[in-house]
Amino acid sequence: MRSQRISHGLAITTAAAAAALLLSGCGPSQPQSSTTPTPGTSSASPGATSASPTPSGTPSDPPSTTAPATAPPAGPALCKAAGLSAATDASGGGAAGSVYMKLNLTNTGSEPCLLRGFAGVSLTADAAGAPIGAPAIRDEATAPTDVLVAPGQTGSAVLRYTQAGNYPDCAMVDAAGYRIYPPEDTASLFLPQPTRACSNAEITLLTIGAFQPA
Repeated sequence: MRSQRISHGLAITTAAAAAALLLSGCGPSQPQSSTTPTPGTSSASPGATSASPTPSGTPSDPPSTTAPATAPPAGPALCKAAGLSAATDASGGGAAGSVYMKLNLTNTGSEPCLLRGFAGVSLTADAAGAPIGAPAIRDEATAPTDVLVAPGQTGSAVLRYTQAGNYPDCAMVDAAGYRIYPPEDTASLFLPQPTRACSNAEITLLTIGAFQPA
């Protein structure tokens, strides 16, 4: 009889404890701890690192210290017809029906200029006329050289004229003088010097050498 009472008491106690536990489970839940970082602090782990930004306006490469290239000074220009005067000097004499003379080009400009190589020379009917016959061929016995001609100075080339009468098949005509093209120029000078010419293009009466210092 005593053991039944004890068992009955334990059952009541157990039931009461279960009821209390059930009531505590139905109560308000506890707030969870917040993981939101405090403003101004980093949420990265303690061992994490980050790159520092480059300050604004700071160049990534050092400025170049190489000086700009300087063009070399230009030398004297080639002599042009507009800055020259022409003359001949027949002191070279003649041989076998030919006359040797110096063709002289004088610098009439205000700056030095260069005579380089061979002039173009032909006989012509007048100052504005077309060439007569064949132009001068080059005598390359003397190598060309740069001739610096200061204002008022002269460069010379040997010009040979062969008498037109030496050629039986020459269609002889009168020429008023020489048309002269300075080396590498498309403009010309007229040198009055009346003579006889052959209108035949296959007959060559003139030979010109390279310019040399006078």
